[in-house]
Amino acid sequence: MWVDITQSLTNRIANWPGDEAFHFKLAETKDDNGVVNIGSISTTTHIGTHMDAPFHFDNEGITIDQIDVNRLIGKATLVECIGEDIITKEMLMDKAIKGTIIMIKTQERANPERFPEEVPALTEDAINYLASIDIKVFGIDVPSVDKIASTTLDNHHTFQKCDIINIENLLLEDVSEGYYDFIGLPLKVVGADGCPIRAVISRI
Repeated sequence: MWVDITQSLTNRIANWPGDEAFHFKLAETKDDNGVVNIGSISTTTHIGTHMDAPFHFDNEGITIDQIDVNRLIGKATLVECIGEDIITKEMLMDKAIKGTIIMIKTQERANPERFPEEVPALTEDAINYLASIDIKVFGIDVPSVDKIASTTLDNHHTFQKCDIINIENLLLEDVSEGYYDFIGLPLKVVGADGCPIRAVISRI
């Protein structure tokens, strides 16, 4: 059975401060036109459960449509580092990690309608360790892989250097440590710096 680990996009979902909020409306209704309902969406590309393309933080980086979809479908390990402020190489070395995708659960319950004041982050050597064991996709259940106040986005750049694509705001509250099949695909938006995704997992 597949489990949806995607935040629901509603008009109440929290956006990064300063980004365009998510808004869905019916631009036309069947009641009015007699034929169909037609919805309209406006938002940032980094709303809810989303994938960053390297172009997000590097003008020379690839865009979302250029990411190889083959790396976004595969075997994944979910590990728990609940309540930690910093996630270290040593913490990850204690986990039995398999596959090319890793997801880190840092909180028991999520509140997608509230933007957090702070988030946990990996150390540089933790990211390098993941690269050394052939991780290609990294997912976490908070809005950023860097600290909220960061202006240098060191972890984003380290993930890029290590050829690891990062996914933010996974909804992991109802799943536990273990091994899974993973699918997480963005829309093919040409030139985009990021995109919401639909992410699902199935326990192996």
